[in-house]
Amino acid sequence: MLQKLRTSTFFITGLLIGLSLALGHSVYATKTGEQSIPFEDLQAFTDVLSRIKSDYVEEVDDKKLLEDAIRGMLSGLDPHSSYLDNDAFGELRIGTTGQFGGLGIEVGMENGFVKVISPIDDTPAARSGIKAGDLIVKLDEKPVKGMTLGEAVKIMRGEPNTDILLTIVREGELKPLEITITREIIRVKSVKNRLLEDGYGYVRITNFQSRTTTDLLKAIADLQAKSKLEGLVLDLRNNPGGVLNGAVGVSDAFLDKGLIVYTEGRIDDSSLKYTATPGDALNGAPIVVLVNGGSASASEIVAGAIQDHGRGIIMGFKTFGKGSVQTIQELRNGSAVKLTTARYFTPNGRSIQAEGINPDIVLRNLEVKTNSDPKRVSERDLTGHLANPVNGEESEGSENSGEKDDSSVSKEPKSLADEDYQLFEALNLLKGLTIANRITGIKG
Repeated sequence: MLQKLRTSTFFITGLLIGLSLALGHSVYATKTGEQSIPFEDLQAFTDVLSRIKSDYVEEVDDKKLLEDAIRGMLSGLDPHSSYLDNDAFGELRIGTTGQFGGLGIEVGMENGFVKVISPIDDTPAARSGIKAGDLIVKLDEKPVKGMTLGEAVKIMRGEPNTDILLTIVREGELKPLEITITREIIRVKSVKNRLLEDGYGYVRITNFQSRTTTDLLKAIADLQAKSKLEGLVLDLRNNPGGVLNGAVGVSDAFLDKGLIVYTEGRIDDSSLKYTATPGDALNGAPIVVLVNGGSASASEIVAGAIQDHGRGIIMGFKTFGKGSVQTIQELRNGSAVKLTTARYFTPNGRSIQAEGINPDIVLRNLEVKTNSDPKRVSERDLTGHLANPVNGEESEGSENSGEKDDSSVSKEPKSLADEDYQLFEALNLLKGLTIANRITGIKG
């Protein structure tokens, strides 16, 4: 047994030194004399590996130890770099196509817990009340602490029509929430659209996929066929990002020229510039872009480009602040690494990383009171109020007075302000911009 252990340890040590020598060659070829091979640190690694192999309470497979070491090495870099085993890599490929099985949550890791970046529209998670910023601490009574993100995601995904219990810590709640969600096949429709009023359209992008730009242009064409658009609300709230080319294409749809975004990294392949091509899908009609704390990455690229070019008004909350680019690099064994390779910058050179996009107009969710609010005080609530002589209203104390009021309340329709106050304000702003453009056109 001891001989077998020594042989295994020597083999792994030799493998690591060989890899480091190969890495050293690569480094010296580009930066001669600037870096050296960390032999002492590699020796410390093999010492730890040897102790685990000989002293740990249970025997551990070499492959698992090395994969866990790779995971730890990548997770120590930043929250977005990670190791993708064969299953995780396959799931990532499926995710970019817009169809996968599970709950419908975009997640990351924070302090060892799974953090909800954003629930995806029209999915079990969204319908169950999951919110951006929630921390998932247990999955079916199993603590998340100590799991990798891939392990947690694997548990959350499963056969359709099966339930999972999520224990969630939410800011503002005194105790953890327990939410049961039924899994289903998630078919993410990236772009949705509707007319708010005649001449004013609404397009929501839930995440950025390979087909998002094509779907956006089709959505605008569908709206134009119904009514000539004088303005558009582009809703990027709770959009966690996605494919970089999708963000570039969406920005290009509204910009006629100029820089959209550029990236800077350590290697030449990471330093890129993306510019707009001629043509504006709205022919210059005003745009209001809605964002919030769940708008991240690719969403921030679009918002930043539109803001820097003065093409539209950004409204809502400050965005998430993910200004880094991850490159998926496939390995020989079928797995992959997701490695942060660059930072991206808006056309004016702003870095979004850890800062986010500040909206032009900060607009929080407000509780709007309407006539249907039972707490609203009206004339008829005042002691001794005069009766209405036309409709025969009886004075206070009549057993019929309350019944008439309840009837009128139940028939009052729900307004856009009740349903979505931010969207209501965005529509009002669009109308104002349209009027301003007309006045400018007349003066011109």
